Amino acid sequence: MRIIIAGGHGQIALRLERLLGAAAVGLVRNPAHLADVEGTGAAAVLCDLETAGVEEVAGIVRGADAVVFAAGAGPGSGAARKDTVDRAASVLLADAAERAGVRTFVQISSMGAGQPPRPGSDAVWAAYIEAKTAAEDDLRRRDLDWTILRPGRLTDEPGTGLVRLAPEVPPGPVPRDDVAAVVAALLQAAGTGRRTLELVSGDTPIVDLVATE
Repeated sequence: MRIIIAGGHGQIALRLERLLGAAAVGLVRNPAHLADVEGTGAAAVLCDLETAGVEEVAGIVRGADAVVFAAGAGPGSGAARKDTVDRAASVLLADAAERAGVRTFVQISSMGAGQPPRPGSDAVWAAYIEAKTAAEDDLRRRDLDWTILRPGRLTDEPGTGLVRLAPEVPPGPVPRDDVAAVVAALLQAAGTGRRTLELVSGDTPIVDLVATE
């Protein structure tokens, strides 16, 4: 198995790379992050999705079993980078996957996507939700075996392996450990494509939920 992970130095991505080990390839834009990704047991490739072209990215993902979009502009970035990373980079990765013939695409989105930002929302948060919504809409239009995962409020608490995963769940927190574990399970499960799933902490083992979803 070979899984390409965009945003390879992100907090969820690093956890996912530890789970997948040598099967994972993390894409990073900063050369200083290569060693951190390699330290998880994954391979690391330098690729800036804000500046790369579709042919360059297609060349990297060609032959992979799946791609995972785990990139994000991150805290402290402005509204402009919410669009260039959270939306445009996902579109680029999907374009590249199509061109390279890689059908399985897991997109890590956010609860709140798919609907307008709440009135009075911070402008950067609103831009983030709008970018995630646009990225989801783009992916749904494609003939790919896609899964959109919308985690709730992310925490650094240790994962429990117990979650609530469904097309719609009440808002709540979820450890990044458990988000990574759900993505790993989705990549290994059959019949989970073309679904939008929300994720929070719960009381059902991840393996059981992924098998039913």
